[in-house]
Amino acid sequence: MRVKLETIAHARSGDKGDASNVGLIAQSPEIYEVLRAQVTAERVKEHFREVCRGPVQRYELPNILALNFILHDSLGGGGTESLKNDAQGKTHAQGLLQMEIDVPEGFAGGQT
Repeated sequence: MRVKLETIAHARSGDKGDASNVGLIAQSPEIYEVLRAQVTAERVKEHFREVCRGPVQRYELPNILALNFILHDSLGGGGTESLKNDAQGKTHAQGLLQMEIDVPEGFAGGQT
């Protein structure tokens, strides 16, 4: 079954200079394992292909059931230099939550 991340996770984002920092937090340990397997740095890079010009790094934070992504060269120079509407990456969390992933049929976390 295919679901949007917004149905199984929460997210927060902000800026670190010209990089956007996006945290993805699972709603349960089972969902965290699905996120670890499917929400890779490569998939996030592809998802943000129109925004992110640099590499994407992924950090795992299993103690809080979260993944943290750094999207390098994604803010047009950062808050003080950029002419972008979202020069601080505040909408990148909502953007990531629109990504779709596959979950097993009947997966409790995938129910909408």
